[in-house]
Amino acid sequence: MDGDDVDMAAAEANESELDDMKKRLKEMEDEAAALLEMQAKVEKEMGSVQDPSASAATSQANREEVDSRSVFVGNVDYSCTPEEVQQHFQACGTINRVTIRSDKYGQPKGYAYVEFLEPEAVQEALLLNESELHGRQLKVTVKRTNLPGMKQFRARRPNPYMGFPPRGAPMPPYLFSPYGYGKVLRYRMPMRYSPYG
Repeated sequence: MDGDDVDMAAAEANESELDDMKKRLKEMEDEAAALLEMQAKVEKEMGSVQDPSASAATSQANREEVDSRSVFVGNVDYSCTPEEVQQHFQACGTINRVTIRSDKYGQPKGYAYVEFLEPEAVQEALLLNESELHGRQLKVTVKRTNLPGMKQFRARRPNPYMGFPPRGAPMPPYLFSPYGYGKVLRYRMPMRYSPYG
């Protein structure tokens, strides 16, 4: 009889745990449904319920439109700040953004991009080509749009330590002896059976 009480208590404990797990599962399902509904609402508001090819085409068109309002500024002094570049090009028109590119260590690369709000400002900015900023003559050109998948080929220099020797390198007519006893000429194996006799 004592064993029956233990089994009944264990069964009631398992049943209460099962009910708690069912409640938690129901709460999690409700929360997941609410999150999906909120995500669908946000996507609908943002207008991002498009197919990927259409979004890629619009992003490429948007990039081309932004690049048509931008200029490339070369030979920028390394100590120059974006505010100083903006001040230099302020007379051309309203500036949306100034970007000074830097390397992986945070050091400036020596060029910048200036994006204007109106495309007419680009022609005004091109007039500032060869003007001076921080004692350096700037090179101002229209920014070009990079085409995806159209990477320019850059030939690699041959590594003298790997692969074939570089072209035009003369081969020595002899080898050096590993023991240091002077020159050893290349040795050809004699032919044992000559076809000539």
